[in-house]
This record gives sequence, structure tokens and C-alpha cells, in this order.
Amino acid sequence: MLAAACATAAVAATATVGAPPARAADPGGQAFTIGDPRITESSGLAASRQHPGVYWTHNDSDDGPYVYAVDSQGRTVATVTLRGIEPRDVEAISLGPDGRLYVGDIGDNLGGKWPEVWIYAFAEPAELRDQTVQVTRYRVRYEDGPRDAEALMVHPVTGRAYIASKKQGGGGLYQGPEQLSASGVNTFRRIADVPWITDGAFSPDGTRLVLRGYFSATLYRWKDGAPSGDEPLSTPFQRQGESVTFTADGRALLYGSEGKDSPVWRSPLDDDQLPDTVKPLPSATPTPTATAADRSAPSSGAAAPPSEGASAGSSSSSADGGSSEAGTGDRVLGVAFLLAVAGAVFGLRRKKRDG
Repeated sequence: MLAAACATAAVAATATVGAPPARAADPGGQAFTIGDPRITESSGLAASRQHPGVYWTHNDSDDGPYVYAVDSQGRTVATVTLRGIEPRDVEAISLGPDGRLYVGDIGDNLGGKWPEVWIYAFAEPAELRDQTVQVTRYRVRYEDGPRDAEALMVHPVTGRAYIASKKQGGGGLYQGPEQLSASGVNTFRRIADVPWITDGAFSPDGTRLVLRGYFSATLYRWKDGAPSGDEPLSTPFQRQGESVTFTADGRALLYGSEGKDSPVWRSPLDDDQLPDTVKPLPSATPTPTATAADRSAPSSGAAAPPSEGASAGSSSSSADGGSSEAGTGDRVLGVAFLLAVAGAVFGLRRKKRDG
């Protein structure tokens, strides 16, 4: 009986080894810490398209015309100087479908006193190195008068720019013209009411919009050029939550904060929150025990591919990645042990019969 039980256990264990391991759930967590001592007021984030795992950020004010490229370890890998401008209160950064970075000098700590604010645009550098670039400056005014704002979002498909104003009790979402003009004033018109906002971001395919405040965030479906529905999102507790961006694969959000050595947190989206063009990952439900018919069929033994940013053999979370599976070696050792026990029992019975 013991030998039969060991043999049965060995077969079941072998079936488990051959089955694809279940994908572990992605818990999110701290992605990296911005360690550059120059970056003490990180107020915007934008995921690079040309450089996977790199994020563009900038200080709020009193820094100068600088934009920084930070990698997934929190290291500054490039400093870009914007030629010919004197920024006043830079609050946001966004990447457009034309490959340009748009920097929003749209803050107004005087409560909406500046007659106009500005957006600066420049081509995302193809090479990550310290450099000075020429920018295009766009003059911006609101149809209903000056106001404070901290969120600039450029739609990744249409290229249209949107600004969310910041006001106690709620602000507005403003839509710019179809194309920004460098020769005249660009008037932004209010299209929706929004809560207190410190930053926002479109998903890479443009079907989702996230707007965040200091302690909360909201997910919207983007339909026909306007936000639809509002779903609260869980957000990390941060000293002064000022920035948000989608990861390049659209599966998660990164939340940033002002302050020295500020941490950036990664929060994965649920399946029903994912952008329209992003498919859910394979289920994390454990694989059921193989049946006799399943065992008779050949098994590929292939595990589901890791999500973007996960390195082979790594089990730690990264800004754009998930986690890998382990334990196959332990199951193989277990099978060998069970087979050895079964062989010993059969040998003992045969020796007794021969005696």
C-alpha cells in the first residue's frame, strides 16, 4: 500500500512539474526613489517612449529651465536645458503623439492672477545625455479668466492638449484647440468639472484618463473627446502627491511626490480598469490537478511571459514589470525522493519472498 501511494504521489507530482505555473498576483509597491539632490520638488512624470524604463520629471519652481530623465532605479541619466525661457511655475509634463515633450508652466500660486500661462514643447531626445534644446513656446489663456492649474495632459492619439485647474472644492477640465499655435494665443475652454487636481495622465492608447490630488485619484473612460464615469483609485500615502503617469505598457500607474529623496510608487490596475487595447494577464488561479487524459497528452511546460520590465529569473517588482515564478527544482527533488522510497519498499518485499 505504501509503495502504491508513493507511486501515485509521484505521478501527481510529475503532472504538477509539467503544468505551467500560475502567475503570481502583482501587489505593486515602491518602484524607485528619486535620489538626485537637485530634484526636491518633482511635480510631473511622463513615461518615455524611446527609452524603456525612463521617466521625465522636473522641479516645481525656483530651479530653472531643466527637465530630468530618471531611470527605474531613480538615477538621473540626462539633464535637458530648455533654451531661451525663464519658467515661472512649472507643474506638469506630458508626451504627445508627435514625439515631443510638453512642459506646462501653468501654476499660479496667487490664485489665478496671471493673464496668461505657457506650454513649452521640444522633441524627446533620442540620446540620453546632458544637452540644451530649442523649444516652442505656446501662450495659453482660459475662456473664463485666469486660474491656477497643475495638470497638463496631451492626448496620445489626437495630440490635443488638456489642462485641469486646481481649486478648493473642485476645478475644471479645459480643452485646448485642435492644434496649438505658436503665433497667437491658445484659448482653453472648460468641458467638465473635476475635483482638486495636482496632476493627470492619459493611458498610452488614449482610452483612459487619470486625475490625482494629494490623497486620491480618479479613473475616467475617455470617449468622444470627454471623460466618462468616475472610478476612485487606491493611492499611496505621500508627503505631497504631485504627479502621476501610466507605465509604458498601460498596466499600472506611477505616483510621485515632492520632497528630497521622494519615492515613486507603482500601482497596478485591475483587469476591468485596463485601457481598451491592453489585455488582462493570465489568471493567478492555481492550475488544477491534471487528469489521466491530461497526463497522456504532451505538455509544453511553458510559463506565461512576464509583463513589460520584468527580467528573467527575478522575483522583485519593478516600475514596469511583474514577478516571475519559482519552485520547479523543489518539485523535481520531491519526485525523485518519492520514487526512491517506492523502490526501496518493492525491494524489501522481494527480499522477504526470496527468503
